[in-house]
Amino acid sequence: MTHKTEKFRFTGSNGQKLDGRLERPIDGQIRAVALFAHCFTCTKSSHGATRIAAALADSGIATLRFDFTGLGGSEGDFADSGFSANVQDLVAAADALRDHGPEFAGSSAPQLLVGHSLGGAAVIAAAEFIPEARAVATVGAPHMVDHVLEQLGTQLAEVESKGEAVVKLGGRDFHVTDHFVNQMRGQPQSERLAKLARPLLILHAPDDAIVPFSEAEAIYADAAQPKSLVTLGNADHLLTRDGAAQNVAAQIAHWADGYLDAAPPVENDLDAGLVHLASIGNTFTQLVQTPDHQWLADEPRSFGGDNLGPTPYDLLLSSLGACTAMTLQIYAARKKWSLTHVEVTLEHSREHKADCEDCNNTQNRVDIIDRVIVIEGDLDADQRKRLLEIADKCPVHKTLTNTVEINTLPG
Repeated sequence: MTHKTEKFRFTGSNGQKLDGRLERPIDGQIRAVALFAHCFTCTKSSHGATRIAAALADSGIATLRFDFTGLGGSEGDFADSGFSANVQDLVAAADALRDHGPEFAGSSAPQLLVGHSLGGAAVIAAAEFIPEARAVATVGAPHMVDHVLEQLGTQLAEVESKGEAVVKLGGRDFHVTDHFVNQMRGQPQSERLAKLARPLLILHAPDDAIVPFSEAEAIYADAAQPKSLVTLGNADHLLTRDGAAQNVAAQIAHWADGYLDAAPPVENDLDAGLVHLASIGNTFTQLVQTPDHQWLADEPRSFGGDNLGPTPYDLLLSSLGACTAMTLQIYAARKKWSLTHVEVTLEHSREHKADCEDCNNTQNRVDIIDRVIVIEGDLDADQRKRLLEIADKCPVHKTLTNTVEINTLPG
């Protein structure tokens, strides 16, 4: 996980407070902003919403997921909402993101719209009101909005005859009115798709038991190019199967690469040979930078960290291991030996000196690194023996076994 979650509350079109969560790349390197619309009667905390938003943030796309009016932590009455209200909520969310543009390193309103199930139909409808949107992706979305009314079953007739009814959806009771039902009918989705004027990615599972795959085919037929229809394997409608939501997010992020700005390069004024670390997040997480690369270091959760990166000792061992493998490869290449593969496994521990007289004296403790080297290739015994000897001559090995002086200076 390389993202962080922030509360994001904003005002809807009717003055109601809508509750959202903004997933950001923890290193602050935001390449784009996405807006996610959840499925019918779901919330921002649904399995698909949380995992897709998190995975997009991990790829550098800050993503806002929020509760539509009357759902989850958002104000308002579900019975007074409906499809048109959902579209208005999405536009209000885009406006709120636009107002926070300076915080996104130059990005403003969402360049990417993602919708799950009915949320997919909603982002198609909202796109024309969000000029910054460059691409739209739907997951398990219906072609026509009134398809969702099938979930009301026999109670739909009660709503239409009495004007309202309490309907059980997903194991929960919802107050549904004829106003809500009427909003689902007559939506010009075919016309909206024809004039979408944005790349469209349609993801759908062939065995979706809620919204049949034929709905995705109908969306594809009505949409103008560029468009893509991707069949999801091992996915149910709500994306609850292991890895389904993460797979969807990975496909969306990869597809969006062609329509979003390139990931920002690592920018710093470090000279060659310098390494810079800065604290980010709320605990121990460090952003490590060199002139051309950056990564995270952290501590495990058992130690109070967020486990967002390797520990300092993990990095120390990886440095020795990488240097060992590279040194063997360089030496074998010079000798023209048939070294085809190197694996290095390392472990760090501390032991007391065997002749320790005062075991409470920390100076009598010795740091031990166990290093196991696996060498593969058409090599004879003498060559293998020599390569293991060369391992002790790698530069990092020499640095660790030399007397090292560390000078600490004020910044």
